[in-house]
This record gives sequence, C-alpha cells and structure tokens, in this order.
Amino acid sequence: MVGLRIAVGLALAVLVGGAAFYILTMPRGLPAATLAALPEGDASHGETVFWTGGCASCHAAPGAQGDDLLRLGGGLVIKSDFGDFVSPNISPHPEDGVGGWSPADFANAMQRGVSPDGRHYYPAFPYTSYIRMDPADVADLWAFLQTLPRVAGAQRGPDLAFPFNIRRGVGLWKLAFLTDAPAIAIDSAYTLALRGRYLVEGPGHCAECHTPRNRAGALDRSAWMAGAPNPDGEGRIPNITGGEGGIGAWSAGDVAYYLETGFTPDFDSVGGSMAAVQRNTAKLPGGDRNAIAAYLKLLPPQSSGSWGAAGP
Repeated sequence: MVGLRIAVGLALAVLVGGAAFYILTMPRGLPAATLAALPEGDASHGETVFWTGGCASCHAAPGAQGDDLLRLGGGLVIKSDFGDFVSPNISPHPEDGVGGWSPADFANAMQRGVSPDGRHYYPAFPYTSYIRMDPADVADLWAFLQTLPRVAGAQRGPDLAFPFNIRRGVGLWKLAFLTDAPAIAIDSAYTLALRGRYLVEGPGHCAECHTPRNRAGALDRSAWMAGAPNPDGEGRIPNITGGEGGIGAWSAGDVAYYLETGFTPDFDSVGGSMAAVQRNTAKLPGGDRNAIAAYLKLLPPQSSGSWGAAGP
C-alpha cells in the first residue's frame, strides 16, 4: 500500500507539474483591444521603419546590394552558443513568406514572438526589442513589406541541441526576461534623447549586438551597450557608452556624422557587420540620427571589459 501511495503521489506530481508547465509556457499574443486598434498602415513611413530596423541586414540575401536589399528571402545563418538560427523569408510571398499573414499575425510576431499558428519564436528574432515599438509603426512596416517583391523559397528551421530544441520552453524564458520596460531611465525634459531611446531600444534593436548576454541568452542590463562577444567568433562588438574603451571622446555630432557617412572622428571608416547597419542609418531622417546620438551620449559609462564574466 505504501508503494502504491508513493506511485500515485508521483503520478499526481507529474500531472500537476505538466499542467503548470503547459499553462506557464502558453504563447500569449497582444491584447485583443491592441490588435483591434491597429491602424491601416502607411507604407511610406513604413519604409523609414524598415531602414531603422535594419530588416534587410538579416532578411536579404547575404551580400545583397541595391534593389536586392528589398528581396527578403532570408537565409542568413545566425550563430549562437545554443545552435544556429536561419533568418526566414519575410517577403510577401503567399506560401514561403508572410504574404498569407494578417496584420494581427505580424504584430503578434513582432511584439510577442508568437507565430500565426500559435508557436513561440526563438528570441534570435529580436522581438525582445520590438516589444517596445509603437503599434502604429508596426502597422506601417507591415504596409511597406506588402509593396516588396515576392521571393520564392522557404528557409529551414533552426539547428539546436537538446533541450533548446524544445520550443515550448521559450515560454518560460519569456516569463523571466521579456519586458517592454525601457532599459535606461531618461528625464522627460530630454525629448531628443527620448526619441533616441525609442529608436535604439525598439526598432533599431542595437542592444541585441552591443550588450552582453547572460547564460540564458538574455541581455545583461547591468552592462548595457558595453560591447559583447561577436557571435561569428571573431573579435567583439564594440562598447558604445562613454566608458573606458567606448566612445566617450566622440561628440553627439561625431556619432550622428558616423551614422550618416560611416566615418569616425579619426577618419577611419565603418567595417564588419556595422557597415550594413550604417547603410541603413544613412537612410534615416537627420533628426533621427541626432536623436540616436543624444541617447548614446546619455548612457551610463561602462568599461569594455565589464561584460567578460557575463557572457554565456
């Protein structure tokens, strides 16, 4: 009898634990009221959002130039300590891309990391930053994407080892780390820097590369923008705060000029993966580049070495 009670108790514990896991990891989209209030979307402004978000950098074919930057068939392999992710086709192709999605599907993917069929997306897709976007900007971006060429060819899924290949577990990760709270507090009087915070922490998702991650793969806010290991394994992503090894000697004008032209105050030129980012920022309105610069100059200074122990 004792053995039976133990077996029954264990079975109940497994059932309760399984039910708790199921509930806690359930994909949750945007509130119904938010989805219902999505505007029609302005494609002309959506183009600005597109370049702010650097969508072509991941979703155009590697090495694409000119008009090919608007062919969003995906295929870029993004390496991580958890495995390899492949950027998907987000062209308006009805089967291989997002052409069969609704605006609500797109908003849920962008701001909650939930697919149209109700699965979690892995946070290699930076919805961890896009969650801070204005839904109107998301709607405008969706409208612009509909104007782009349809590209045939679906991309393969991620190549992940156990247990990271259990997609449902991303729900627990979201409970622990997904938040729309700003990373940096800024006084309301600094309107330009507030705009910059929106651009950098939201659509620009700059922290996804420039901030180190903890062992769970979440951004380490204690070392915000202090630089991080390069996921390609070569060198590191630079510190863009005013701390040691950062850009403290740069003025806000220097930062804005770099984002426009790719030239540093020492007349060096942009290189590596940042070259593609700078091509995007060159297309932004001058006021937005100034806003990004104002935000970066307000960041708490961090030492370039402060992230060393925090990496995965």
